[in-house]
Amino acid sequence: MNDRLQRLVRWVTASQLYRSVVRHDYVDSVRNRALEVTSNVFLHLHPISIPRRALRVDYVFCLGGLTFFLFLVETITGVLLMFYYRPVPDYAYVDMKTLEYAVQFGIVLRNLHRWGAHLMVVTVMLHMLRVFLTGSYRPPREFNWAIGVILLVLTLLLSFTGYLLPWDQLAFWAVTVGTNMAAATPFVGAEGPFHSLLGITQANDARFLLLGDVRVGSNALLRFYVLHCVGFPLIAVVLMMAHFWRVRKDGGISRSL
Repeated sequence: MNDRLQRLVRWVTASQLYRSVVRHDYVDSVRNRALEVTSNVFLHLHPISIPRRALRVDYVFCLGGLTFFLFLVETITGVLLMFYYRPVPDYAYVDMKTLEYAVQFGIVLRNLHRWGAHLMVVTVMLHMLRVFLTGSYRPPREFNWAIGVILLVLTLLLSFTGYLLPWDQLAFWAVTVGTNMAAATPFVGAEGPFHSLLGITQANDARFLLLGDVRVGSNALLRFYVLHCVGFPLIAVVLMMAHFWRVRKDGGISRSL
């Protein structure tokens, strides 16, 4: 019986199907642990080895992982919110209130998305502060630091574009003030200095690019909705993949100074 079982195990482990899935032995060795990481589509994002002290909670505080977790929460809750929301001025505010008071657990869903967004901004900034204080912006991690800065800007842009979607007075005037600041930008804003040098007017300045109009209206709501739900998240996903990949290539989580 044991011989048959052993022959069966040898036949299975020698088959092409098994070898195409499991590419290394089970013996616990440094080589096999490295092969587990390098031969797996998911694990290969991690470095082969990580210094033990770099994994201390009081050193990294899991801020990068928490930020990624919050991004997943925002993605899932955002997709669910899209079932109840129409980016049209006549319906946007009503849809939000309907979600809160007529949809079961709708207020929980909206607040998960809202407070998750606030918390994500906080964790991104704390993560950047931790990376800065530990000197992890220095070579060879300067490229990854630059990606992190772009991801921070994208996080702020996601919050800014999402701010308009409730289409209430607070959102309307906050975005009006923010886009008026864009109109006052030097060279590219119609109300900013030196705009005449480039022929910038209200119809082609930075505010018009953001709003699709000279004032906050239906074009702005649709534009912010597309950027918030599709444009910025896709760019963030690509940059996060590059960010994780560079963490591995740069030797794992940065060590203390």
